[in-house]
Amino acid sequence: MVVVRRRWFQAPWEFREAFLVTAMVIIAGFFVEYLGAGGGIPLLHLPVNAIALVIFALTVLGAGLAFRNSAVVQWLGGIPLGLALIFAIAVLSLIGGIVPQGEAVAGSLTAMLRINQIFSSWPFLLTVLFFLANLGLGLSWKLFPFSMKNLQFILFHAGFWLALSCGIFGSTDLQRFVVPIEIGKANNLGYSMNSDTPQQLPFSIFLQNFSLEEYPPQLLLYDPQNDKLLVERSQAIIQVRRGVTASWKGVEVEVVDYLPYGLRGSDGEPQAADRKAGMPFAKVRINSGGAPFEAWISTGSPMLKPDAADLGGILLIMVPGSPKSFNSAVSIQGENGEQKTATLGVNQPLSFGGWKLYQMGYDEKMGKWSQLSLIEVIRDPWLPAVYLGLFMIMAGNILFFWNGIKHSEVA
Repeated sequence: MVVVRRRWFQAPWEFREAFLVTAMVIIAGFFVEYLGAGGGIPLLHLPVNAIALVIFALTVLGAGLAFRNSAVVQWLGGIPLGLALIFAIAVLSLIGGIVPQGEAVAGSLTAMLRINQIFSSWPFLLTVLFFLANLGLGLSWKLFPFSMKNLQFILFHAGFWLALSCGIFGSTDLQRFVVPIEIGKANNLGYSMNSDTPQQLPFSIFLQNFSLEEYPPQLLLYDPQNDKLLVERSQAIIQVRRGVTASWKGVEVEVVDYLPYGLRGSDGEPQAADRKAGMPFAKVRINSGGAPFEAWISTGSPMLKPDAADLGGILLIMVPGSPKSFNSAVSIQGENGEQKTATLGVNQPLSFGGWKLYQMGYDEKMGKWSQLSLIEVIRDPWLPAVYLGLFMIMAGNILFFWNGIKHSEVA
């Protein structure tokens, strides 16, 4: 029996041709980058990128319908090439995850091939375009003529095509800025991670108030001579509240009284104070081998030094608790006169004029006394289309499982 081995590119093309063509696409992309000294792809913005995407989609759809009987077009829309392109995208994404993405030494091979910015490079773009063409051709053959039995396939693949294409083509229109605002002031300038030059926004944000809630403070032992916490002697971090006890080697502490917000009065004794001005105070009873004694300790504030209890060269201190939540009461006014007042919190964004506003941070050195709030503002006009694609994928999956249940019941 004579085995005849299939020659390269002998019809029908299979996986080896798919992987070879995919490799050639990637190599061609790196060659273009090298010729352009790593300049990357041209950045298109609305409406140019939207027009380009529509033209690309119509071209793929038209080619799929007009040349559906062509062996080359069938291979371009076939499974072997699709799997090869998915593998290539995964490899390029892996490179982007391993190689630091950012600035590189000018003239280096990394910069010349744009490996340091792989997701905006020609190899990545060409691979994604070929994959979108592959996906679109397969989709066109299920769309026309339409049949209900193809609905699950259409929903899943059309949703995937929409989410991927809009995510890639629309990435250049994503705007992300940080707006620093002080209490009692307004700001309409945002700063991006890539530039120190502020960008004027189509609205201004006025910060009415900033508030921060902390977890209870904690008791720790501190060595002032060596300027370090005695972690080995205070493994258990004790959260302060009235009646709590703590025990370290040779040291026993009981919290007799606790003021979450206090200030020292004219007689030197801590008294309850306003939430905004006060700081935590704790009256502790200490037994460290000698006669028990009591002392007031405090966390201190940016304006006042903390109070500590001396245990013979070692200090019992109270450190502020970690932030529990922080919020900004803001008023927003757009250029067209639109106004909105709201409280921004972590995971509590606000929508305004096509922008999303998020509570991002504050002056951590000042803590709850911070007069500064950092608001992140994001605008992504392509996000609804991406969400639509994801919902279509979900609908396709639900229909797939529903059909599976129906078939199992029939069986």
